[in-house]
Amino acid sequence: MSDEVIVVGGGLAGCLTALHLARAGVAVRVIEAGVIGGQASSANAGSLHAQIPHDPFRTLGEGWATRFAPAVTMLKESLLLWREMEALLGADLEVHFGGGLLVAHSEREMAEIRAKVAIERAAGLEIDLLDQFALQALAPYLGRDAVGGAFCAGEGKANPLVVTPAVARAAAAAGAVIEAGTGDVAIARDGEAYVLAAGSATGRLAAPLGAHLPIQAFPIQVSVTEPAAPLVPHLVYCAGAKLTLKQAKNGTLLIGGGWDARLDEQGRPQVDMANLSRNLGVAARVVPALGGLQLVRSWAAFVNGTDDWLPIIGELPQAPGVFINYVPWMGFSGGPAASLAVAAQVQGISPPSGVDWAAFTPVH
Repeated sequence: MSDEVIVVGGGLAGCLTALHLARAGVAVRVIEAGVIGGQASSANAGSLHAQIPHDPFRTLGEGWATRFAPAVTMLKESLLLWREMEALLGADLEVHFGGGLLVAHSEREMAEIRAKVAIERAAGLEIDLLDQFALQALAPYLGRDAVGGAFCAGEGKANPLVVTPAVARAAAAAGAVIEAGTGDVAIARDGEAYVLAAGSATGRLAAPLGAHLPIQAFPIQVSVTEPAAPLVPHLVYCAGAKLTLKQAKNGTLLIGGGWDARLDEQGRPQVDMANLSRNLGVAARVVPALGGLQLVRSWAAFVNGTDDWLPIIGELPQAPGVFINYVPWMGFSGGPAASLAVAAQVQGISPPSGVDWAAFTPVH
């Protein structure tokens, strides 16, 4: 049987889309230029986000956050799908929902958090404001200079090194054809439908079709410590500086937050030592016990982004039959909901309700 749908991109989004289509009886082929899950799907830190990211909230303002609110609803729905992911795949993905904790160190930061929480609650996210006493009771590992914060119980983490390979295996078992190492491809319209889920390459693939999507790749870096005794049960953020911090199942602590990496002469991302020092300094201030741990590894990779942080999901109006599956910055978190929606759209049925999918239509 010939392919009905060709998915370009073998990361989490592409493989999940293929899995849903294959289980619906659609003949689907995944084409990956390199290794399945070898780019952002495995290089990220495994955070499962739903909150509005605080750094762009601080820099872009409440107006931007209000426009971003439909993405909060999508992320919330996606985290519900993450709760079913291990059962869906029959695999241990180290999914854990300890909740996400945003920490403030000043009254100004608390005022920002209160304004952000109001927008998040309006978008349907369950999130609690914490004063200093409640924060210390919930997270006694925090530094004593923290004055309050916000807690979203629905956030968590998973192991990105095992997720996409498990999705690809499940898709193949359902009948999808998975092809890796194909090198760069271009789209030839021969009757098939296409799903472009190729991360930052999605913009290049869509351009010949007349779609100019605001897709970019940004080099960032992440670090991991030696294993430690259980210390941090939450996904931790800092309102005053970029930080994500979590403890993995094996006891290591992953430290990130979107700090810029540098590019070498060939345009490859490399760890920026100055930003590494700043990132570790923020982490040690928030969780002082980190100061006694050894850093094992730091790595740099490209993350898929857009300036407005909004997903691009749906059929290209310039090219009927070509669908975009692109969640910037938080694609690991939002991949399940986006992929389920795109798989439905490809089949001509309505995507799951509860999310304003029209807010993400690729109209650029």
